Amino acid sequence: MDKIVVLDFGGQYAHLIANRIRKLGVYCEIRAPWTPAEKLVNSRGIILSGSPASVYDKHAPKFDKRIFQLGIPVLGICYGLQLMVHHLGGLVQQGKVSEYGKAEITLKKREGIFKDFDVSTISVWMSHGDAAQKLPLGFEVIAMTRDCPFAAIANFQRHFYGVQFHPEVQHTVKGKQILENFITICGAARTWTMEGYLEKTMRDIQKQVGENKVFMLVSGGVDSTVAFALLNKALGKERVYGLFIDTGLMRLNERIQVEQSLKEIGLDNLHVYDASKEFMRSLMRVYHPERKRHIIGNKFLSIQKRVAYKLNLNAHEWLIGQGTIYPDTIETGSSSKLADTIKTHHNRVPQIETLIKQGKIIEPLKDLYKDEVRELGKKIGLPDELVWRHPFPGPGLAVRCLCARNEEYPPRHLELEREINMCLGDTELRGKILPIKSVGVQGDSRTYRHPLVLFGDTDWDTLEQISTRLTNQFREINRVLYSVTPHVIENIYVMNRFVGPKRIFLLQKADKIVMDILQEKELTQNIWQFPVVLLPLIINEKGQESVVFRPVQSEEAMTANFAKIDWKTIHEMSKQILELEDIGAVFYDVTNKPPGTIEWE
Repeated sequence: MDKIVVLDFGGQYAHLIANRIRKLGVYCEIRAPWTPAEKLVNSRGIILSGSPASVYDKHAPKFDKRIFQLGIPVLGICYGLQLMVHHLGGLVQQGKVSEYGKAEITLKKREGIFKDFDVSTISVWMSHGDAAQKLPLGFEVIAMTRDCPFAAIANFQRHFYGVQFHPEVQHTVKGKQILENFITICGAARTWTMEGYLEKTMRDIQKQVGENKVFMLVSGGVDSTVAFALLNKALGKERVYGLFIDTGLMRLNERIQVEQSLKEIGLDNLHVYDASKEFMRSLMRVYHPERKRHIIGNKFLSIQKRVAYKLNLNAHEWLIGQGTIYPDTIETGSSSKLADTIKTHHNRVPQIETLIKQGKIIEPLKDLYKDEVRELGKKIGLPDELVWRHPFPGPGLAVRCLCARNEEYPPRHLELEREINMCLGDTELRGKILPIKSVGVQGDSRTYRHPLVLFGDTDWDTLEQISTRLTNQFREINRVLYSVTPHVIENIYVMNRFVGPKRIFLLQKADKIVMDILQEKELTQNIWQFPVVLLPLIINEKGQESVVFRPVQSEEAMTANFAKIDWKTIHEMSKQILELEDIGAVFYDVTNKPPGTIEWE
């Protein structure tokens, strides 16, 4: 079988590369970075993935550099470029300027991976701190940016190529053509299909489960619904027990909607357990986001065990089913144990990891991205209203309801604000650092840093440029917001708040306003996801909390653009939310991913 192999060095992107190669019809296999060269001799091509590591670090992932002697085409992406340069005699060092997000490259040669390009500049997606400083013998520059003179390199004679950006992400213009050109260079046949993958997955499920049964935790989201339907299709309803745990952290009236929608497609083997009071009690006076995620994940498991005990289910005859998809494992740092932990997903807490090692967990979607899950859902006959539901985090609104005890600013924050505002001098915008933190991802690594809020007259393009520039330049911030109201921010105060029924109900009402307007304006499929986030912040002494709009456009969740909704719709949403009791300000998150994750926690 013709195949291209991706060596996974622990960054976010190895499976996304495989996803893109499969979409081009080529079978793609992922291997550990230390795979011996002799096991790769039958590959048509080798791709070296990104990584949070530095190639010159003594703890860098092990790697067999004999792959460069196999006579096989090699494409190095981000860390992969640096690895190629480092092992073939060039020099890699920490760059003078880190690049996260959108950048423009200028093509120097339209050959190899840039063959048949009809433009001289393209927009690409960067995420790096290190950079090549000197090229190995036989290599030349084929593209550059203002801050990165070696944005793309090639040794045409040996068919070795390196790009500092990520061609596999949606936001790199002509990224697909770059990968297509590499496939052509490799001479790989295009024989992979989703139908073939579905058949293989069904066989894999039947083989793993054997004579046992599956206890499936169903959240009602796209991933768990497709996994639940797939298990039913592969095993039959009598061997699958679906459990929907009402955490009290779902969207308004979501429990009723989930039950009805699954029954309508014949999946009536679903049972509901109301645990809302238990979850609320367990989250009292919990402030740290990682601790919240661990508590929620462990609570899911304890309830599953309790229900199984009440039903007299023999633990030796049952496996636990989950709708885990690949970004969940990547952001938790589980891929090859090399990726940095961005945030621990509830389906990747230590108890779950232990059960996985024991073979007690089945996750039929664990190697897929959201767009592939949707495609698979359509293949097995699920209706559009289920397949196209907006993604929703497993821990629910608990991770969209930020908690704080007191204000927390970065060191010298007033001086930092002055420096930031000097950078904004040629605009009508001014900025304030918020005294809270949120999760981000920069250079494939987790950051837990401060948001900056901007206020003043502006437009979308200016906001995007400024957001990228500020998060690249100032390490203390990883997220930029724009103040929809109020127009001028003078004072910011932190409220002592944790997750509780009143705050969750407030967030549910705000979320419903947004979801209803999205549906009314027919924006549901244009906006990939629209988290509504509650911040325990008082703005200008109004004594009320704040809301953040976080709409994004993406396909795979590994990268995302903030969505540029028309201002009329934004102000309509904002007006209705400000009419809610206890909401005093509305912000709009204008951060791409990277550097800001889609969810705030």
